[in-house]
Amino acid sequence: MTLPVTTTDDRGYVFEAGRTGALLLHGLGGTPVEMRYVALGLARAGFTVSCPELAGHSGSFAALRESSWQDWYLSAAAALDRLRCRCDAVIVGGLSMGAILALLLAAERRNDVHGVAAYAPTLRLNGWGVPWYARLFDLVPHKSIANWFDFEERDPYGVKDGRVRALVSAAIESGDSSKAGMLKVPGGAMLELRGLVAAVRRRAHHIRQPVLLVHPREDDRANLSNSFWLQRNLGGPVETTVLHDSYHVVTVDRQRHLVAERTVALAKAVASAHEGNAAGVLDTRPTGWLARA
Repeated sequence: MTLPVTTTDDRGYVFEAGRTGALLLHGLGGTPVEMRYVALGLARAGFTVSCPELAGHSGSFAALRESSWQDWYLSAAAALDRLRCRCDAVIVGGLSMGAILALLLAAERRNDVHGVAAYAPTLRLNGWGVPWYARLFDLVPHKSIANWFDFEERDPYGVKDGRVRALVSAAIESGDSSKAGMLKVPGGAMLELRGLVAAVRRRAHHIRQPVLLVHPREDDRANLSNSFWLQRNLGGPVETTVLHDSYHVVTVDRQRHLVAERTVALAKAVASAHEGNAAGVLDTRPTGWLARA
């Protein structure tokens, strides 16, 4: 099955299909490539999908170092605007930092975001693969100081599957950031992530759209406590899927098929609810919307 795909001027792409859309946001230092498997699953199910490249992620280390979380947010919001021009309802999904951006869009754009899929949402870097000394970075107060430090990708690169990990490792170490993201993330960008997280924490109880949380039990970057906090503090219905055979980058790892399936179920539930509301039918579905989609 050949799907109509449009590439953008950067490394983003769009699959054009139905009137319900999905905006998928990559992680910090990542690329739209890491969202492609989920994007294909949604497109095959008849949904329009946009996977933009976030501001500051053009492949230049300097560009990422100088960018702010507000820049990332504005580029995501612009992609949402473009998608809303052709879609009646939209879900926003994201990986790691992209998941936090998706939640902020849900808080700020309640009339435009109808559901959220948060994959390994990263409020804190506290996974088993994060070295203890990295947590001392919490003491750094200013971006000018933060940029003295770099955070280098390290084995297992957030991937449990050995074959996929070898491909990711080769791509990262090739120096071509378009393949699998950057080898190093500047400390300034990590400090900006802290500001983005703070913005979401303040607004979490305002997020009342249905939220799908997908988190690996063995997350090497951000452990399950990140999703547990969101479960307790989000203001609307939450469904959580815990993966038992993946590391952090769940959209490419061993259980990526389950990530895609759950996301398609969310999109179908949102599309059904929107159609019912448009027809004047009261949506009375129980909290377990995902299981019943």
